[in-house]
Amino acid sequence: MKSVDLHTHSTASDGTMTPAELVDYAAQKGLSAIALTDHDTTDGIRDAVAEADRLRKNGVDIELIPGIELSTGYKGKEIHIVGLFIDPDNEYLKRRLGHFISGRTKRNKQLCDLCTKNGIPISYEELLCEYKDTVITRAHFAKLMVKKGYASSVKEAFDRFLGDGKSCYVSRKKISPQRGIEIIRRAGGFPIFAHPVLTGMSDAGLDALTGKLKKAGLMGIEAYYGTYFPRDERAIRALARKYDLCESGGSDFHGQNKPHIDIGKGTGRLFIPYEVLGNIKSRYNIMLKDNASYRLKKILFTDLDGTLLDSEKNISSYTFDILKQWTQAGHYIALCSGRDVNSVLDVYHHIGLDRLNNIYAIAYNGGQIYDCQKKITVYQNRLAASDVEYLYKEAKKAGIYLHAYSDTHIIAPGNTPELEFYTRVIKTPVIIDPELVPSIPEGTCKCLAIDLNDRSKLAAFVDNMKDYNDKHNISMMFSSDKYLEVIPKDSGKGAAVSVLCKLIEEPDLMIVAAGDEQNDISMLDEADVAIAMSNGIDEIKNHSTTVTDHDNNHDGLAEAVADII
Repeated sequence: MKSVDLHTHSTASDGTMTPAELVDYAAQKGLSAIALTDHDTTDGIRDAVAEADRLRKNGVDIELIPGIELSTGYKGKEIHIVGLFIDPDNEYLKRRLGHFISGRTKRNKQLCDLCTKNGIPISYEELLCEYKDTVITRAHFAKLMVKKGYASSVKEAFDRFLGDGKSCYVSRKKISPQRGIEIIRRAGGFPIFAHPVLTGMSDAGLDALTGKLKKAGLMGIEAYYGTYFPRDERAIRALARKYDLCESGGSDFHGQNKPHIDIGKGTGRLFIPYEVLGNIKSRYNIMLKDNASYRLKKILFTDLDGTLLDSEKNISSYTFDILKQWTQAGHYIALCSGRDVNSVLDVYHHIGLDRLNNIYAIAYNGGQIYDCQKKITVYQNRLAASDVEYLYKEAKKAGIYLHAYSDTHIIAPGNTPELEFYTRVIKTPVIIDPELVPSIPEGTCKCLAIDLNDRSKLAAFVDNMKDYNDKHNISMMFSSDKYLEVIPKDSGKGAAVSVLCKLIEEPDLMIVAAGDEQNDISMLDEADVAIAMSNGIDEIKNHSTTVTDHDNNHDGLAEAVADII
C-alpha cells in the first residue's frame, strides 16, 4: 500500500539532510510522496523538486509537495501551521518571509548575547560560519553547544539552556495562527494545523482553537504524526470530522537532529496512506477558486505621532490612499494616542480621514473610545479625583509639571513653559486651575507629567509613586522623553484594543497594531500583526512581528499596511 509523509525538514532550516538527500532517502524508504516543510523558508524547494524530477525520469515513483511550516503564537502556546502546495516564487510570501527572517536574526543575536552572559560564548558570526545558507533556529544553537562541550546532546542543551523559560531562552513576538493561515492561502497554499497534540492544550481549548482556525480558513489538521499514540490519532481525527477538515500527517523528520524519528515511520507506528494526500488534493482544487479573493477582516490600531504622522504632523497622499484602500476593503481603523479626544479628532479632520468610513478614535492611551461616524463616545475610563489630587501634590513636591483633562479642555495649573511647549501641537483649549481637581470633580481619563530637560526626573517620579500606584491601580508610561502618561491600570492602548474589538462585534477580526514608543507596547502585544516603526525605540521592536523598512517621514507605516490589505 502506497504511503506518504507530509511534514519533513531539510538543511534549509533545522534538518540534517539536504533537500536532495531527503528526497533520495524518502524514495529509498518506499514513500510515494513527501512534502518539504522547512521552518519559515522555501529555499530548499527548488532542489527538492529537481531531485524528485530526476528520480522519476529514472523510473522512481516519488512526488514532491512544496511546503512550509510557520511558527505562530496563541495564548502563550506555540502553534505551527504547515502549508502544502506553496508557490515558492510568490512575491507576497517572499516579503513576509523576509520579515520573519529579520525577526529571527534579531532574536538569534540576543540569544548569542544571553548565552555568552551565561558562560557559553557563542557569537552570531560563528553561527553563520557553522551553518551557511540556513534559517538558524534554537536547534543550531543546541548543536553548537554540543560541539563546544557545553552539553552532551541536543536534548540536554534544550533541557538545561534553550527550552522555554531556561537561562538562555529568548522569546519573540509571533504572528497569530490566523495570520499564518492567511499568508499560506495568499501564497496559493493549503493550511494545516500541525501536531496539535504537542501544543499541550486541554481538549476543550484545542477544540475551541480548531474552531476559530476553521473560521479563519484552516483546511486541514495533522491526524497522523510521528510521535502520536493511537488515542491521540483518534482524538484529532474526531476534530477533523467535527470541523470538516482534511486529515493530514507527517513524521516531522529532522534527520540526526531528531534521531528517534524516521521518515514515513516516526517512532515506528506511523503510516499515512496515499489516500490522505488524494483527499487533500481534491479539497485543494476546490479551495483554489476562493484563494484569489481570500482576506480576513482586519482592524488597524495606529499610534499618531511618530507612526502615522510625519514630523510635520501630516500624511502623504500615498499614505492616505493606502488608508482609503484599507477601509474600502471593509477593514477598520482606530487612531490611538495619548492625546485627548479633541486633539485626536483634530488630526482625524486635518489629514482627511473624515472622508473615510469605519474609523474610531482612541484617546488618553485607551481611556476613551470615540466612534467617528456616529460622533459618540462608546467607552470611557477615568482616574478618580482623589487620585488626581494626590498625584498633583506629589508632582509639585518633586518639582514636576502635571496637568489633567476634562471632556473638553486641558486642565493646567498655570501658564508654564511645559504647557506652552505642549500646546504648540495640541490645540485643545485650556482652563487654568491651580488646584486642578475643582475643574474635574468626576476625575480624568489621564494626567500628563512633563519635564522638558530631564527624563530621569520623570523616571524617579515613577519609582517614588510605585507603592501608591500599585495600591490604586494606576499605570505610568513614557510616550516620549518629555512626556509621562498617567492612566488607570485597566486602561492603556492594549486594553482599548480588546474593548473596541468586542464593541465592533465582528467575528474573527484580525488585529493589526503599529507604534513607535513605550506606550504602544501593550497595543502591539494584543495584535496578530505587530508593526514597529523603524524610528521606534528598541524595546518596541522586540514586541513586533514586523519592523518597517522606512520611518514615519517616508511612508513606513503605509508600506507595511499596503502588504496586508
